[in-house]
Amino acid sequence: MRALVIVDVQKDFCEGGTLAVEGGNATATKISEFLEKAHSQYDAVVATRDWHVEPGPHFAQNNDEEPNFSDTWPVHCVAGTEGAELSDYLDTDHIQAEFLKGRYDDGYSAFEGLLGQPDEVRSDAPTGNAGPYGATAAAASAVEDGAPDLNAWLAERDIETVHIVGIATDHCVLATALDAVDAGYDVKVLADLCAGVDPAESEDALSEMEDAGCHVGRCRAILAH
Repeated sequence: MRALVIVDVQKDFCEGGTLAVEGGNATATKISEFLEKAHSQYDAVVATRDWHVEPGPHFAQNNDEEPNFSDTWPVHCVAGTEGAELSDYLDTDHIQAEFLKGRYDDGYSAFEGLLGQPDEVRSDAPTGNAGPYGATAAAASAVEDGAPDLNAWLAERDIETVHIVGIATDHCVLATALDAVDAGYDVKVLADLCAGVDPAESEDALSEMEDAGCHVGRCRAILAH
């Protein structure tokens, strides 16, 4: 059984966003085109979102300093804001579940995400804001108590192989791939369906993934089957 994990293809990580990655919109488009042709080759397709409410020092503003774009960042993907939405260039028709990460921490890896419903507001959802960055209280409650994490959700569906695409190659894609290997999955990163913050660091990240046991390839190998 095989799953596709789409990492953080969100408006704030694409051109026009507060933490835009060059090629973000193009990557979203390519993932959509790939899904149109290859969705039947996957038993599950999931997406993750950064879903920040109060992530502490992850936001440089919290530390009264400038972001270093390594482990401190501009404010981005605040829960319930437009920047946290999936890219308009990403076709969501085949996405079966979303996992929200980083509500109160860095949340780099998809495996830190919990199953949520970011686009649905429950009738009993709280009103007003949550945290200092403008997250809505309703969005902060988009993950219900007891929600499974990504690993538990995949295990329930007997997933053994995970393919990873998305943003950013040198940060959240890297963290997701390493965690997937640690969790025992057969992991493949489709490098041509990813975009990175820094080109050189992205190449280093792909090498690190390979050294950890990931397969790094291109989407054409999947489309050829």
